[in-house]
Amino acid sequence: MMSIATLGRPSPVVRSGHVQLSIILNESEKSTLQTQIFDQIRTMILNGQLRGDDPLPTTRELSAQLGVSRNTAVLAYERLIAEGYIRTKPYVGTFVSPDLPDTAFLSSAAETPAAPAATDEAQGSGVGEETLPQRTHRLADPNRRRLAADFWVGRPDARTFPMKAWSQHIKARLKSAGSKLTSYSDPAGLLELRQAIAKHLGPARGVVCDPDQIIIVGGCQDGFNLVGRLLVKPGSTAVVESPCYQGAAFVLESLGAKLHPVPIDKDGLDVTQLPHVKGAVAYVTPSHQYPVGVTMSLQRRIELLSWATQYDAYIMEDDYDSDFRFVGSPLTALKGLDRNERVIYLGTFSKCMGPGLRLGYVVAPRRLVDSFRRMKMLMNNGQSWLEQAAMADFMASGEFGRHLRRIRQLYRERRDALLGALHKHFGECEVYGEQAGMHLVWKLPEGFPSAEEVEAKGLAAGVGVCSLATGSALRFDKNDGGDRLLMFGFVALSEKEIEEGVSRLAQALKG
Repeated sequence: MMSIATLGRPSPVVRSGHVQLSIILNESEKSTLQTQIFDQIRTMILNGQLRGDDPLPTTRELSAQLGVSRNTAVLAYERLIAEGYIRTKPYVGTFVSPDLPDTAFLSSAAETPAAPAATDEAQGSGVGEETLPQRTHRLADPNRRRLAADFWVGRPDARTFPMKAWSQHIKARLKSAGSKLTSYSDPAGLLELRQAIAKHLGPARGVVCDPDQIIIVGGCQDGFNLVGRLLVKPGSTAVVESPCYQGAAFVLESLGAKLHPVPIDKDGLDVTQLPHVKGAVAYVTPSHQYPVGVTMSLQRRIELLSWATQYDAYIMEDDYDSDFRFVGSPLTALKGLDRNERVIYLGTFSKCMGPGLRLGYVVAPRRLVDSFRRMKMLMNNGQSWLEQAAMADFMASGEFGRHLRRIRQLYRERRDALLGALHKHFGECEVYGEQAGMHLVWKLPEGFPSAEEVEAKGLAAGVGVCSLATGSALRFDKNDGGDRLLMFGFVALSEKEIEEGVSRLAQALKG
């Protein structure tokens, strides 16, 4: 039996020169041992416990002290090297990199093995571990920009941004801005933009709404907070898909909700396993389930709406990348089928334009519009007027529709390139979510390493692919097969880059 230190009982101190690394491994953790080692060494580096050029133990020393296989230590080190945290000097040893990657945009991993103790300041103020949310999702890893091909999930291609048209709208609005740049406006958002969104949603998603029902927010994450603050009470039930998007689940959790995971299958959420409780909030991604990518069937959508009506529940519909459908016509959004005002619809411009704009929207049920507007005022005084005005003009001019058609075709070609490259280098592949969206999922064949191991090997070869955890997905069942699922975001890479990335990955796995 492998000797593994458990939480609360530190493993032996690992020494190399003057360095002492106290690493705690937990065999009951969902994450692998190599991931736990990676996370803890990275945390020591980011916290300043380890500094540039500090020596590290050899993989042989590390594996001997922790009672793990040397391969486990090697894989952890390979990932740290690939992401720029450590480096090796031939015939000398392994050291912390003197030039560390930029970590300004890197949130802590969802499953950090050991949370730091509350500081004296936090304890003195009565604010500590129990009152501060400990889990956050990962937005980006800037160091991955160094990779030859990075299949990071959810990132649009900067090369497709309509810079010329956008610049023209910005300049035109600045010329006529007057006092708009120096005055507060409606926290619910610019009326012209809300009108343009309402006009777009009817034919595009089957959602009929008034501009007054729309609240402009700073992307879906801001929308999750808005909805959660209004509807979630400590101890209330929040239904989430299993697996699901960390960003939404962690917001609900931070507000005191009890997460109730419901499994998914090829038809989406298994509605037969919904809880029979009053007043729940359900978070779903029916058009392109995150992370697996399946589409919820029409029958399941109808049954979900019936459940919400029966149990006085509200549904948060996250329609994050529904602009991209490659096979057939998209199903009407859940909100478009809702006749009893149980669905709160969340949309975003982060995927079709870019997350740097920080623009999204919430479509509220009519009876909750006033409550949503008041809560939005408590959260902030509205989004930037200039970006809202430019987006309103971009949509009203018809340029937004043309932009969507152009990148939808481009992204279809890149999806086809990825499917072709996977088939070329790996033979027949079991793939999910390829009919829509900005990413697809490959179920690794029997005999292949786990998704986390493939990810580590890919990074060492200059290729970024994502296990579910790296792709900001939250798993609840360690036996759900999620460790065999590998995520590929394909829209930000050219067809040539896609081919090179898959080829490198294939070579890395053969080695």
